[in-house]
Amino acid sequence: MYEDNEIAAVERAMIAIRRRQRRRVLAKSQGATGPEFEVLDVIEGASEPVGVSTVAEALSVDQPRASRLVAAAVAAGLVRREADQADGRKAWLVLTEAGAAAMEQAHRTRQAAFAAAMAGWSASERAEFARLLTRFVEAGPSGVSEESDPR
Repeated sequence: MYEDNEIAAVERAMIAIRRRQRRRVLAKSQGATGPEFEVLDVIEGASEPVGVSTVAEALSVDQPRASRLVAAAVAAGLVRREADQADGRKAWLVLTEAGAAAMEQAHRTRQAAFAAAMAGWSASERAEFARLLTRFVEAGPSGVSEESDPR
């Protein structure tokens, strides 16, 4: 166990964030009731075309689970499949207009929640938090995954 109180505080904060995300508090507040909403985040955040295997990897789920999530997002009218012009056996996932609108609403709702949480913070505190959190996320703590977490 680490003796560093700040590291322990970061651990507690990250556990609290993970628990809130597991309950999908923000997604529910956006009207997105199912985990298939996470597929939209994957598609929007990707720098390359997204297939089911990309979704599986990004969400740390197996291929059959990713296929079910994608199928639910397609059935909800949030995502459509487009044939890969170079390889007709592949299909790429694309946000529909409804999916893009859902993501816009998601961004507004998330940012409003974050703004409310930081309401008493100065502009310099918000900037410093954004800088440090981005740095933390980009560093990607090695060895930390859902599988290695005993909870």
